[in-house]
Amino acid sequence: MRSREYDLDFRDRAGRIRAWGIGLLAVATLQWAWCALLLLTPYEVDQEPDDRHPAECESRLLTDRGTANEGVQRRDWCQNERDWPEALAVLGLSVPVSVVGVALFTSGSTSLRMSAHAEAMRELDKLADARTT
Repeated sequence: MRSREYDLDFRDRAGRIRAWGIGLLAVATLQWAWCALLLLTPYEVDQEPDDRHPAECESRLLTDRGTANEGVQRRDWCQNERDWPEALAVLGLSVPVSVVGVALFTSGSTSLRMSAHAEAMRELDKLADARTT
């Protein structure tokens, strides 16, 4: 394989690695958005199956009353609907996804830049050789 063909193949692989990194970072962003949705939005809970008037609950994070955290003692149905472990699990899963995404994006971007730099150096060497001959 000639050096130009190898370089083009190298850049293609680096571009795919970078695209995978961007994809994984997008997945991590969606996980963060899901965690924020679970923690910051108010929600409704059915007290019975097919309840016509569900109980309205405050968000888990921004509550003034104890509806989200002290509901079991007061027979409030909001307590068990959105648990902290679910939100923290989503947040915990986003960490390895984002770390791998950053690593792939950085590796792909660095490879592309190094390939462009090597090509520029080859072109400068060709120009320097042409001047000396």
